[in-house]
Amino acid sequence: MGTKTVDETGVKTDERKTDEATEAAASTEAAEATEASETAEKAGNDTPDGTDTPEDTDTPESTDTPDGTDTPEDGDVTGKTDGTDGTEAGPTGVGQGAGAVVSAGLGIVSLTGSWVGTVASARESLMGQLQTSSSSDVGTLIEKGYGNAWQATAMWGGIFALVALIVGVVVLARPAFGAPGRPQAPWIKSVAWAGVALGVIGLLLAVLKYTDVLLGLPATG
Repeated sequence: MGTKTVDETGVKTDERKTDEATEAAASTEAAEATEASETAEKAGNDTPDGTDTPEDTDTPESTDTPDGTDTPEDGDVTGKTDGTDGTEAGPTGVGQGAGAVVSAGLGIVSLTGSWVGTVASARESLMGQLQTSSSSDVGTLIEKGYGNAWQATAMWGGIFALVALIVGVVVLARPAFGAPGRPQAPWIKSVAWAGVALGVIGLLLAVLKYTDVLLGLPATG
């Protein structure tokens, strides 16, 4: 009876020791796992110098601001593009506008006369008087004294008209040889067309007068 009791007690004691050892090992492993997880979390949160993790830098949201404004890189690109556009803009239409005004002015001068034409007419008249005498017939006196002077006036009027016509045509044709997609101002076209029209009219009148078709010399007999 005493032996049995000792054996049962010994068995029960060994089983209790085994259970306690198992529980101690499990608690140790749990403690180590907890410490490892805490260490990993601290290592992930405490990055050196406060730099972003690869996940933060690779996200698409980091490139766009919440307000929808452009990033600094976009701003730099925009600035460079604006500078390039400003450089390529080049002509502003000032030269074309000046040419149109000059064309119209020359067209008006060709019709109303200029001091150059007046001086040329007076010179021809004076030369005609010097080349004739009182014994010359009336036809020669009229031709030398008036006909040549009128032709000189018509010639200089035709020169001004031709220049006005050429300048107006150049102004109207300039956009075809300039920057594509840059339209010409409407007022430049209007003034240039006015110069062309006045040049054509002045040139036509000058030719008609120079050939005595318009306002020819009177007949002398």
